[in-house]
Amino acid sequence: MPLDDQHIWALLRDLDDPDHMEFPQNYDHAATRARFDQLAARLNQRFQCTCSVDRGVQDASHHGTIVIPTTATASGDHIAIRVSNFGALVTVTLGNPGSYDEEEENLLFETADRRRIKDEVEALGYIAVSEHLLWTRYDGASNLAAYYPPEHPPTWWTRFFDYL
Repeated sequence: MPLDDQHIWALLRDLDDPDHMEFPQNYDHAATRARFDQLAARLNQRFQCTCSVDRGVQDASHHGTIVIPTTATASGDHIAIRVSNFGALVTVTLGNPGSYDEEEENLLFETADRRRIKDEVEALGYIAVSEHLLWTRYDGASNLAAYYPPEHPPTWWTRFFDYL
């Protein structure tokens, strides 16, 4: 069952450990990679394609990104699924992150594509977080903001789904 925004915010704040920026204290890279690879395989099968997979992520709060090619979607654009190093969080974006505002995404992101992704994400125990919620200015427990100029403050996307 998907979490509402209030529960997502509570989860994000709970996972926001100021002493562990790239991954949580008890991070298990092998287990995270195995589940990530399983998601990629399931999406390949579900969309009958070969997704591109970025596993070479370093100095980041996310583990990797899976991209479903445009030719395999009903939405008219590729779909990116980014997996965080924290709390089994994932975010799904139509196009590249930030390509569409929430209204455009709601209009263009076909229900059939959403449903297929939701089924696979939930089957593996991931928690989907809207990218639009994550673009909110970061106001968490860490000193992340100290590393960014005031005119470009970090967001919750930065905290859990970006390079640091």
